[in-house]
This record gives sequence, C-alpha cells and structure tokens, in this order.
Amino acid sequence: MAKVKVTLIKSLIAAKPNQKATAASLGFRKIGDAVVLEDDAVLAGKLKVLAHLVSVGKAD
Repeated sequence: MAKVKVTLIKSLIAAKPNQKATAASLGFRKIGDAVVLEDDAVLAGKLKVLAHLVSVGKAD
C-alpha cells in the first residue's frame, strides 16, 4: 500500500475541537510535526478535516 508523509504546517490554537482531536489522533502536537502513514480511506477523511492545516506529500 502507498505511504504518504503528512506535516502540520499551521497552528491548532484557533482550530475547532474536532480538528484538534483529529490532529491528536494522527500524532500532531506542534507545528512541523510529520508522520508517515498508509494511504487509505480513513486517512483521506482525516485529511479532509485538516486540509487547511497540513501538507501532504509522497513518503520516501
């Protein structure tokens, strides 16, 4: 399965509670945190919620 690298690029301070919870479930705690995850439907839904706060790229 394909892997993607997701990086938090904007602050969660003014984010809605569901966005903060989604970011926490992905393992983000501060700006610049990056995780490599399997690309699946669950991740696609989470990224839709956080689209304006994260950057998504191809994992190495």
